Amino acid sequence: MKQEYVPIEKQSKQKQKAYHALQRRDWGTMNPITRKVENGKVYNRKKEKMKSKHGWDHGEPCLDYFIC
Repeated sequence: MKQEYVPIEKQSKQKQKAYHALQRRDWGTMNPITRKVENGKVYNRKKEKMKSKHGWDHGEPCLDYFIC
């Protein structure tokens, strides 16, 4: 027997939900959160804490000074 076409609006809520779920797509590997590039000219206090002017990171000495 040939199946008749029934408009989506006239189908049951459960079938409508299943139909719309198939129509939706995901973002894949792309993250939809909007991001902005930080301005490199602006002072960043957090960035300054990461590296001191002596070349030490987080209180540990740099390996360049200890090569024999």
